[in-house]
Amino acid sequence: MSDKTAQPPETAPRALVGVLGALEVPMLVLVPAVLLWCALAGVRSSAGLTLLVALMCVALFMASYEASRPALRQLMPTVVLAAVAAAGRVALAPVPDIKPVSAIAIVAGACLGRRNGFMCGALAALASNMFFGQGPWTPMQMYAWGLIGYLGGVLAEHGAFEHRWALLGYGLASGLIYGLVLNSWHVVGFVRPITWQTVLAAFAAGIHFDVMHGVSTAIFLALIWEPWARRIERTVRAYGL
Repeated sequence: MSDKTAQPPETAPRALVGVLGALEVPMLVLVPAVLLWCALAGVRSSAGLTLLVALMCVALFMASYEASRPALRQLMPTVVLAAVAAAGRVALAPVPDIKPVSAIAIVAGACLGRRNGFMCGALAALASNMFFGQGPWTPMQMYAWGLIGYLGGVLAEHGAFEHRWALLGYGLASGLIYGLVLNSWHVVGFVRPITWQTVLAAFAAGIHFDVMHGVSTAIFLALIWEPWARRIERTVRAYGL
């Protein structure tokens, strides 16, 4: 007996990709929303809860990427950029917060698409923490650098990076975005009591690192944007990525 309700082999994966893709933005927004809710509601075990949501967000993107069944030639540019970003972070380990990860994630998002930008940032964080040490901070770093790459892809899709000032401005802002995510998680999970004074003190303690991160990202973008973007775009055209 034939099953008339069964979907063709290619229909189900396409439907799954569509569903997962539709959930990407809500999951990206859910992480800061849960952080804010935990802070306002004084939730116990908030560090674990927010960490779980960040893990769910990263897992969603990985599942969405896997469901799209990319060919090897489509995987390679993202994997190579993530590896270069991770290697650059390790190589610059002696210099606090001067890392190329944000800049390379932005390039990946702008040239290969928002989802690839997220994957580049997330994989770079995961791989480089093999050297720096894995821990509960790893999913938050994966989310933060993935978000930077994703937003870079969104801005590029809307033509923002045609203006060099916008590119460098986003590079500068990316350090603050990264710091905002990691500092917010630290405050919500480990600072007690949560008051305006303790929050401001926690953010003030790391603001110079966040500014240095943003400035270095803008400098890295100024150096690599044009040559890397040209080579990546040639690769995309040559292999139909």
